[in-house]
Amino acid sequence: MWEEKDIKKVLVTKEQIIARSEELGKQITEDYRKENKSPLIIALLRGSVPFMGELIRHIDLDCQFDFMDVTSYQGTESVGDIRIVKDLDTSVKDMDLLIVEDIIDTGKTLDTVVKLFKHRGAASVKIVTLLNKPSRRTVEVKGDYIGFEVENEFVVGFGLDFNQRYRCLPYVGVLKDECYQ
Repeated sequence: MWEEKDIKKVLVTKEQIIARSEELGKQITEDYRKENKSPLIIALLRGSVPFMGELIRHIDLDCQFDFMDVTSYQGTESVGDIRIVKDLDTSVKDMDLLIVEDIIDTGKTLDTVVKLFKHRGAASVKIVTLLNKPSRRTVEVKGDYIGFEVENEFVVGFGLDFNQRYRCLPYVGVLKDECYQ
């Protein structure tokens, strides 16, 4: 593949992503069944779509889902200015929400989105993320369901991008420095 020449190393393989998504899906199913709830699953576009697609195959609940496009990045850095590019089509009032995210980095985007949903009257808000990068956190945000912890490296693949590239890689890898500097 043309993209693979730009990858320093593979962090999480396709097989690991599928296996972890199955584990998370089973845990989510069990937790929501215990509470007799059916979540509205919200994917934060665009990076979370591959993860959401894999994850929902393993959730055995009657769920709805919707999409929200929120951005805070310029190049490789989160600039902290959160913009809603596309809002939800579904009202969240009295709904149990499960936000699907590709990566929790600084936490600023998720903090803003969670506060917005609570302000709109959501009954509950939980977060499932493919990747968690706690070393970059500037806002106190915790995922309820975490796929993998990663170090402070620039990761791409399986939905994660650099300038809209590398999203279609079937794994998560570290981008070579020269590709973004």
